Amino acid sequence: MDEEKRITLRLPADLHAWLAAQARSARRSLNSEIVYRLELERDAAVADAESP
Repeated sequence: MDEEKRITLRLPADLHAWLAAQARSARRSLNSEIVYRLELERDAAVADAESP
């Protein structure tokens, strides 16, 4: 990441708890877990757009 932006993100409590648990099991911070998952989705969307 060349530049970082801060945002305020509102999540349903159950989604927050699930993401926090996923982050703990992967030994990542909650922020890192969210970025990791968003990057996976972005990469999949780009791959889908590029495939014939």
